[in-house]
Amino acid sequence: MPLMDGLVATKAIRNLDRKDARRIPIIALTANAFDEDVQLSLQAGMNAHLSKPVESDTLLRTLGELIYEAEQNL
Repeated sequence: MPLMDGLVATKAIRNLDRKDARRIPIIALTANAFDEDVQLSLQAGMNAHLSKPVESDTLLRTLGELIYEAEQNL
């Protein structure tokens, strides 16, 4: 991303003065797969961290979990 990376963008979204800013699902999709990268994503406020190449079942499972969680918190 030209102006900010995903970590900075996530922090900016989470700090918005909007009711949905803290609960909208954000998933890291990156080539960075080390444990430190996962921790940075989660610390920034992301809900999940998926490494490339993404396996379709992993993506679908992650989306399903986040959608289920969001529905439970309505």
